[in-house]
Amino acid sequence: MKAWLSVLAAIVPLIIGAQFISIFVVQPIGALPEGRTVILLRYPWRSAKGLSFIDSADAFCARNSGGVTLLCRGITAGAIAKNAPILARLPYSATLYGISTGGRSYER
Repeated sequence: MKAWLSVLAAIVPLIIGAQFISIFVVQPIGALPEGRTVILLRYPWRSAKGLSFIDSADAFCARNSGGVTLLCRGITAGAIAKNAPILARLPYSATLYGISTGGRSYER
């Protein structure tokens, strides 16, 4: 019984926390050749087309504008960098990028 309560006590904060943070992946491009993964705060109540838990500029552009362009990538990454409170900066993760795009790969 105690084991189940401790597991539940660990899972509930993770689920609640996932509503307010996002893992955002920036694919390596000309301006950022090594790529980047950032953990940031998100506000799910501000927009129906907001960020997912694991997201990327390419996935955001494909979801909201119907396609991925270099201009859309730059605008999205710039808006995230300027407006979102960034909690951590991590190296690029191809696995997280693949999760965010549903396994699709877009040209660099």
